[in-house]
Amino acid sequence: MTTHTEERAAELRAALADTLEADGQLTDPTWRKAFETVPRHAFVPEFWTLADGAQRLVSAAHPDWLDLVYTDDALATQMTEGVATSSSTAPGLMLAMLQALDVADGNRVLEVATGTGYNAALLAQRLGSDQVVTVEVDPVLARLAESRMQHLGYSSLVVTGDGRDGYPGRAPYDRLIATCGFSTIPTAWLEQVKPGGLIVCPLGWGTVSLVVGYDGRAEGRFLPGGSYFMAARDTGTTGIPAHPGRPSPTSGRLTGLDLTTVAEDDAFRFVLSLVAPETAFASEHDDTGHVTAVELWAADGAWARTEGGTVRQAGPRLLWEAVEAAHALYRENGRPGRERFGVTVTAEEQRIWLDAPSCPVPRAQS
Repeated sequence: MTTHTEERAAELRAALADTLEADGQLTDPTWRKAFETVPRHAFVPEFWTLADGAQRLVSAAHPDWLDLVYTDDALATQMTEGVATSSSTAPGLMLAMLQALDVADGNRVLEVATGTGYNAALLAQRLGSDQVVTVEVDPVLARLAESRMQHLGYSSLVVTGDGRDGYPGRAPYDRLIATCGFSTIPTAWLEQVKPGGLIVCPLGWGTVSLVVGYDGRAEGRFLPGGSYFMAARDTGTTGIPAHPGRPSPTSGRLTGLDLTTVAEDDAFRFVLSLVAPETAFASEHDDTGHVTAVELWAADGAWARTEGGTVRQAGPRLLWEAVEAAHALYRENGRPGRERFGVTVTAEEQRIWLDAPSCPVPRAQS
């Protein structure tokens, strides 16, 4: 017997697919069918929103729960120490990555970061449960995702483990997709994806699509759209570098860099995420919304704060120099979009490049 909730959810799924198609994002009819079939609400029985500066839990008892679930928004589904550590990715971004994965019938896919299980269910709907393996570092999330998938009839293998290691037990794979953020591509993935296979992975503030070669390397470009994922983490951690406090600065000087560009220019922030990876960021604003200060810090204790045209820095490296180097690269190359950047990965190194592999992008020294 079909309930009112199920009927309404089916209507909302179709409406979401219509919206994605009208926006030009949904181009593959096989993925439209998957999005119309797999119920997102079954994987997101509750989530957190930010309202009036406070976190608010929205559950199935809330009158707007179902409508909010089927918006094209990311939904925070787990909080650790007040920080979101798992979420259901915005459907539009999920779709962009799934279409970039370019799967075909018979492909075997490894997913890294199961999260709620919704993305794995979409893959299982498209390819069949036996063709999908998904790895989740958090054992609680892994059990919940497996239970939700099985309840809907999807029997894909859900593994609790570190996605950086992949899952050699079912290798080789035709495709690999990650749904958490990385600063480097794990070399284990190169060994587990077939030559000619694809890896689609969030890297910095973008998503890269790599082709694995017969020589053991992988190479490819970034997708044009933005990509904002929680960092890959260990169990019980947030994946965000701990703030070092306000250390005594070892360096202080003037800077002419516009803080609004640093804080709010999405294209520049992408470049900065490549040049200074694994760096956390915060900005402060006055009552009019104008940026008054920018602060950066990294896991190695490096710290920088800029306000009033003055930079203060501390730690083993000078982070603001990385910001200025990233901005120089950005300005001198005509404010390049994500698709102009690419990545080459081998067992020995990872190189970011602009326009061609022969034009490497320097990273901040750690």
